[in-house]
Formats: sequence, C-alpha cells, structure tokens
Amino acid sequence: MGRLIRSSIVSIFLALMVFIALTPILWTVLGSFKRLKDIITPVPKLFFSPTLENFATILQNPSIRQGLGHSVVVVGASVIIGAVLGVPAAYSLARHVRALKDDMQFFVLSLRFMPPVAIAIPFIVLYLDLGLYDTLTGLILVYLVTTISTVIWLSVPAFERVPKEIEEAAAMEGCGPGEIFLKFALPIALPSLFGALVFTFVLVWNELLLALTLAAGNATLPVVAASITSLGKEVPWGVINASTVILVIPPLVFIGLLMSFINGMMKPARR
Repeated sequence: MGRLIRSSIVSIFLALMVFIALTPILWTVLGSFKRLKDIITPVPKLFFSPTLENFATILQNPSIRQGLGHSVVVVGASVIIGAVLGVPAAYSLARHVRALKDDMQFFVLSLRFMPPVAIAIPFIVLYLDLGLYDTLTGLILVYLVTTISTVIWLSVPAFERVPKEIEEAAAMEGCGPGEIFLKFALPIALPSLFGALVFTFVLVWNELLLALTLAAGNATLPVVAASITSLGKEVPWGVINASTVILVIPPLVFIGLLMSFINGMMKPARR
C-alpha cells in the first residue's frame, strides 16, 4: 500500500512538472491565434474566437520569408559540415588519440565558454578585411565554431560506448580503419549521435547575437523575429507569438526527418 502511494505521488509530481514546463509553450500557441484585444485583457481568456491574422501578417512579410531561407541555408550547412568534420574527429579522439582526449575535449568545450561577443568582435575585423562581412558564407564559417566543437564534445562518449571487441573482430577480418568507422562504429553510435545533432541544430538555429552582429543585412529568422517587437506604437503580442511558433517549427521538422533517417539506417542493421 505504501509503495502504491509513493508511486502515485511521484506520478502526480512528474505530471505537474510536465504541465508547468509545457504551460508557456501552450500559452504562446494560444496567443498566436488571439487578437490583440484578447491578449491584453486583464482577465486571461481561454475561450475566444481564433484568428489566423497573426500568421498571415508573418507569412506575408517578405523579411520573414527571406530570414527563414537564410536560416535554413546557414544552419543546415553549418550542421552538415560540423557533423562531417566533427563526428570523425570525435571517433579519432575516442579510439586513436586517447592520450590527448581529455585535453582536446576540454579545448572544444572551452569554445562554448566564450560569450558570443568575444567571437563576434574578432570576426568583424577579419570579415571586413576579407570581404565576408554581412554574407551567408561568413555566417556559416562562424557558426562552424559552435557546431564542430559541440558535435565533438557530445560524440566522443557515444563512440566510447561502442564495444571494442566488434572493432577488433572487424580488424581481424581485414577491415581498415575507415571501413571499421563507417560500417561498424558509426551505425552503433548513431542513436546517441542523434541527440548531439539535434542539440547542435537547436543551438545555432536560435543564435541571435552573432547573426545580428555579422550579417544584419542578410538577417536570419531569429533576428527578423526580434525586430517585430518594434512594429507600430503597440507591442504586437499576437504577431510575436505567431513568429515564435514559426521559429519552432523547423527544428521539429529537422528532428522528425533525422529520426526517420536514423530509423531507416537501423532497420537493415537489425535484420
């Protein structure tokens, strides 16, 4: 009986925590379908006549569409290049450079310690000299500092959990290091790498300061969404909520596509 009571209390507590965590998200989604008069009312309205005007305002804005396109190109290229360079580097640290693994992991992690402004100011000087200021290429290059370091930091433990016996057996069968990595280590570590790629994507997708500092003209979606708060004399809360919802959709689509890709790769391995 006591165990049942404790289990019920834990379940209620977890449900309450989930509800508290999801409430701001649900409230934002509701606000995106409200008119301004329904948002600024002293008594919050749970029942109202929904409208799509906020989304229409966002989607009809050319800067929003342009910012979305810039974000997709910059973040997509940064994550893909970061994965292509970072995942093999993480495998090398986990298997072949173990003497320097801790120092290298601390180095790539220290890149995340720096505030964005510490990176932005030197890059402004470099980009002005190289002609890369306010370009998508320049933004991709600076985002690679984040993507490569984050992918390496999160991928090393994934490869360390791959059983060495499998790789040793493959080596005895005549497989080279590259073949062992591609055919054995990578498929086994892939589910763990999923979290690293998702975290990296969300991290750079929401980046504001670097994009605002280095590519204000070629603004990404977070920069454009932040500028919406200055429309008119009143704060357009409905439009802001709608822009937030639109800002969240691409990461969710990316997670869904990545999960489908990983599941597709895992099915042949299970067979």
